[in-house]
Amino acid sequence: MKFSKAVVKCRIPILICALLLMIPSALGMAGTRVNYDMLNYLPEDMDTVIGQNELLDDFHKGAFSFLILEDMPAKDAAALKKQVEQVDHVDTVLWYDSLMDVSVPMELLPDRLYDAFNTENATMMAVFFDTSTSSDLTMDAIREIRTLAGQKCFVSGMSALVTDLKDLCEVEEPIYVGIAVALACAAMLILLDSWLVPFVFLASIGMMILMNLGSNYFLGEISYITKALSAVLQLAVTMDYSIFLWNSYNEQRGRYADNKDAMAHAIQATLTSVLGSSITTVAGFISLCFMSFTMGRDLGIVMAKGVLLGVIGCVTVLPALILVFDKPLQRTRHRSLIPNMGKLAGGVVKVFPVFLVLFALIIPPALYGYNKTNGEVYYDMGQCLPEDMEYVIAEGKLRNDFNIASTHMLLVDADLPAKDVRAMVDEMEDVDGVKYVLGLESVVGPRVPEEFLPQSVTEKLKSDNWRLLLINSEYKVASDAVNTQIGALNAILKQYDQSGVLIGEAPCMRDMIQTTDHDFKMVNAVSIIAIFVIIALVEKSFTLPFILIAVIEAAIFVNLGLPHYLGQSLPFIAPICISTIQLGATVDYAILMTTRYKAERISGADKRQAVHTALTTSIPSVIVSGMGLFAATFGVALYSELDIISSMCMLMARGAIISMASVIFILPALLLLCDKLICATTAGMKRPKDPQISNVEVYVK
Repeated sequence: MKFSKAVVKCRIPILICALLLMIPSALGMAGTRVNYDMLNYLPEDMDTVIGQNELLDDFHKGAFSFLILEDMPAKDAAALKKQVEQVDHVDTVLWYDSLMDVSVPMELLPDRLYDAFNTENATMMAVFFDTSTSSDLTMDAIREIRTLAGQKCFVSGMSALVTDLKDLCEVEEPIYVGIAVALACAAMLILLDSWLVPFVFLASIGMMILMNLGSNYFLGEISYITKALSAVLQLAVTMDYSIFLWNSYNEQRGRYADNKDAMAHAIQATLTSVLGSSITTVAGFISLCFMSFTMGRDLGIVMAKGVLLGVIGCVTVLPALILVFDKPLQRTRHRSLIPNMGKLAGGVVKVFPVFLVLFALIIPPALYGYNKTNGEVYYDMGQCLPEDMEYVIAEGKLRNDFNIASTHMLLVDADLPAKDVRAMVDEMEDVDGVKYVLGLESVVGPRVPEEFLPQSVTEKLKSDNWRLLLINSEYKVASDAVNTQIGALNAILKQYDQSGVLIGEAPCMRDMIQTTDHDFKMVNAVSIIAIFVIIALVEKSFTLPFILIAVIEAAIFVNLGLPHYLGQSLPFIAPICISTIQLGATVDYAILMTTRYKAERISGADKRQAVHTALTTSIPSVIVSGMGLFAATFGVALYSELDIISSMCMLMARGAIISMASVIFILPALLLLCDKLICATTAGMKRPKDPQISNVEVYVK
């Protein structure tokens, strides 16, 4: 109680400190860099990542794009090329004229050099930047190139994707928060018992969200997914804590005449309950840190931090706000719109075998759909963008006009004999889907000795350590066809050069597919084990963790199984994150009900009475929590044009409703079915020796 009384006594200084902390928090949020390149989160020891670093360090070439020009005369294209070369951080622009030095007779150049860069009405230039794919400098260069090129020109490549992604996110993200706040507020106005308290909740939670976002400055950078979702998720997940404090405060006001004493006892009760509840949520987010694809670590740390700040705010800032605004809060109280749940509880208890049968029937198709959905995800981040984005249009032009769906870069030892390089290139060009391989040897042919070429030509594709070759493919990034192709190209490469590396978007995506497949299994296992242990310790039971996790996991199977039956393909990161988030965020509903069931059984109630009481008292809280999470995420899902954000928010919104229904209907049925086993394996629980007819049994009769 010392802490609780101190919070009450220092309520004004607490509010002043919280408001003052908004200043550094806002500055920290503004100073936190956002990463929009998913490939940056691959493990550093992967060959593709090492190769990308070698390309940047040795060739001073990081990002890569194709510039497509339609209906532009050659002389105008040549003039534009010179302008693009002058753009800051553009290292090299390769066009068919890049190798047409005056010292090389035109008749010695193969036809495919021209054909590789030209069609009937379009020409294409390969642009290399001296900065990384997702560098702010690269994105600035992309924007400048687009301005120089005009409407008939299109920039493709990963950097163009990242640029469009960033521009769209910066427009949408403030709107996400606005929608989440508005709908969460509407839900609370409907479901709570005061017209003013939702705004007090939002003020307190908003401060904690800003502190969380501001403290991200010390992480260096966060992913755009983390930035887009963290505020919405923190609002949705920590809203429960505020509701618990408010309900506890109103309960204590009936016991204590002084509202300050009532708040002190409410803080004490809330602190005990919320700490236990928040541990499972934190464990769910922390399990994301076990991903080798480190974007999970990024989201996990930020959200775990957000939950902890939410707890702190709930027992410090929120009590101070409630006490300051106590009079208007009490004047604006009204009857809760949630009706008494006694009849619903009685009905669930009466027909519980029906829900057991329903549970058994749902699991097989849900599990089947769940497994299918995991195999139907997409990895091409271009699919996340709206079809009218510049990158998407450019990729379509590249694919339709030039029959190029992806480009790989090949680094081979600079000392590898030219004849071996030519032989390797010949073999690679026979691989299915490879359109052509461009490099010094393949472009100028064997009739022109390399030493005859001027330095201005050779330095573009050769350094002291490496030769650079471009491989254009007809297969899309992240497709099964291109992954098979990459495997075949790597096999040929290693025959000629063990140190050689195949890099580019498609090879990196192939590595990401393998990495995230392992991560999905790892994160699920870690989160389930961690939450199992926490529930076992909190409930002092061996059986209850199995029951509670089974209920929520079934809800997850249904949620993630539906996309398969609806014909929807999810971005790859969605199933990994949603499985963990839904488990961590909604298992609290089950813990709340189970804790009350345990208390009733220990006090001597029979199983039906215990479940009935637990249902009656818990359903309102479960509904408010579930609808809060639903409201905060559903609106964002409908609004966002970014499929990755829209998909994850829709899964969270739907998951909240499905988990809520599972806890209300399935969990009580399992508690009734397994009551004997629960009593035998849970500390402090004994079946009453002389069970009496329960209130619910009387009601049913």
